[in-house]
Amino acid sequence: QVQLVESGGGLVQVGGSLRLSCAVSGPTLNSYNIGWFRQAPGQAPGTEHEFVGDISGSGQRIHYGDSVKGRFTISKDNAKSTFYLQMNSLKPEDTAIYFCAASDRRLWGDTWSSRTYEYGNWGQGTQVTVSS
Repeated sequence: QVQLVESGGGLVQVGGSLRLSCAVSGPTLNSYNIGWFRQAPGQAPGTEHEFVGDISGSGQRIHYGDSVKGRFTISKDNAKSTFYLQMNSLKPEDTAIYFCAASDRRLWGDTWSSRTYEYGNWGQGTQVTVSS
């Protein structure tokens, strides 16, 4: 069973930067694609978390959601089994709880996916607040 723990959230001013970390533990880590999602304040119940981006288990494919493209960067450190979400040029609308989640490539393949049901394991989330 893969486990994920996010860290690095906090309060930042508009235009600032923040880097989130997602420490992953468990067997066969390369069998999982790691996605980043966020839940904005006041999000209607039942609506899916917004897809931020994901990275394949091999690290060779990365995909970003339209709202963060060009500002956010996803990377991984294999030695530390840690994934990162570098967030630059932050805007107030980036305020949210950020989650990392694992999608089993053996079940869902290696293409990118924004469908939350394909991610069977989730971290606890970390709060990011962008103040103006």
